[in-house]
Amino acid sequence: MSWRGKPVIVTGGMGFIGSNLVRRLLEAGAEVTVIDRMLAQYGANPFNLSGLGLTELIEADIGAETAIFEAIGKAAVIFNFAGQTSHMDSMKQPLEDLRLNQEANLRFLELIRRINPQARLIFSSTRQFYGPPHYLPVDEKHPIAAPDINGIHKYAAESYHMLYARVHGMRTTALRLTNVFGPRMRIRDAKQTFLGIWIRHVLENTRFEVWSGEQKRDFTYVDDLIDAVLLAAETDSTIGQIYNIGGCPPMSLLELAELLIKVGGSGGFDRKEFPAERKKIDIGDYIADDAAFRAATGWVPKTSLADGLKQTLEFYRGNAAHYL
Repeated sequence: MSWRGKPVIVTGGMGFIGSNLVRRLLEAGAEVTVIDRMLAQYGANPFNLSGLGLTELIEADIGAETAIFEAIGKAAVIFNFAGQTSHMDSMKQPLEDLRLNQEANLRFLELIRRINPQARLIFSSTRQFYGPPHYLPVDEKHPIAAPDINGIHKYAAESYHMLYARVHGMRTTALRLTNVFGPRMRIRDAKQTFLGIWIRHVLENTRFEVWSGEQKRDFTYVDDLIDAVLLAAETDSTIGQIYNIGGCPPMSLLELAELLIKVGGSGGFDRKEFPAERKKIDIGDYIADDAAFRAATGWVPKTSLADGLKQTLEFYRGNAAHYL
């Protein structure tokens, strides 16, 4: 697929993953419209896209039909990366999470169905709703047992997307993401990912906490993820399908902490017991089986965990003031 001159929408385009996707699309010559509510607490950061030639920025919720109607009608490809990602916030404010992750997505799909059902649609889903794994690695057939409100609402949003694909013929693919990291991620706190606050401590040469540390996780460097997202949009055989996306080989959180400090050359950590409220919603070990996506698209991640951490730290050493 040639992206040059193609009208594209990226929802949540001021956030971490969305902004990296927008940058890649602009480099490829696409005409990009970003839809974003510009809420800093959910990851929107104007610096992520500063100085770039967006076709249009619409400051609106994806459920705000009047504001986004015209843009949706013209789009050839829609990347839906909007949403609230904090698991703890979802437990404290479940109705707000319902509105952002479930109701808004349903309104968004209804609008696309009515005015542009042939648009190619890629939905950013999550591995979180698998819950504690029954087996490793986790494939797409694994049972669903969402451990928190955010997981339930994200699974509902994914289910809406796939229902509209089956019933209304919409050209949709859902990608279940694991721990994505890289430049432009939120590092002010742990609302987006625990790795963000770890990176902040390394930059500030202070100590962070590792809870337990035995849990094994896999990680995806953001540039590799963007490769996967674009391949999904370009590959017709992925239409109507759900895929796991993994990346770097898994390691324990203790090993990750040690690697981050080694790569960063500063900071330290203390091992502690899991806080009780967090332990209730932790999923333990998680390793993605993404063989189906690799077979469908030929995708292979290129960035090692060490190199990804190095590139991430280099980015923030020059730009941290915009993210703290």
